[in-house]
Amino acid sequence: QVRLVESGGGLVQPGGSLRLSCAASGSIFSSYTMAWYRQAPGKQRELVAAITSGGSTIYTDSVKGRFTISRDNAENTVFLQMNSLKPEDTAVYYCNNRGTNSWGRGTQVTVSE
Repeated sequence: QVRLVESGGGLVQPGGSLRLSCAASGSIFSSYTMAWYRQAPGKQRELVAAITSGGSTIYTDSVKGRFTISRDNAENTVFLQMNSLKPEDTAVYYCNNRGTNSWGRGTQVTVSE
C-alpha cells in the first residue's frame, strides 16, 4: 500500500517562501508521475504541479515562475518550492501519486500578514 506524508506547511507573510516535502513509501516511487494539488476553503481541489518519472514538469498558470516541483528518487521524496507567495496561495496542499491515485493527508499553507 502506498503511503504519502506531506510536511513543510505553515504560516508565511506575502512574498515569503516555503518548501513542501512529500515522503513516499510502499511503491516503486521512481516509476510514477507525482503531483501536488491544493484545496482552498470553499473551492475545488486543483492541480498545482506535476513531475513525471523522467523529470518533465507542468504547472498551473497561477504558479508558473513562482513554484518549482522536483523529486529525489533515491529518497522517495517529491518537493514543492514555493516563492513569492500570495494570500491566494492559502490552501491545504496534497501530494498525489498519479499512478496509484494515492493521496497524503495534506499540509496547511497560510499566506497572511
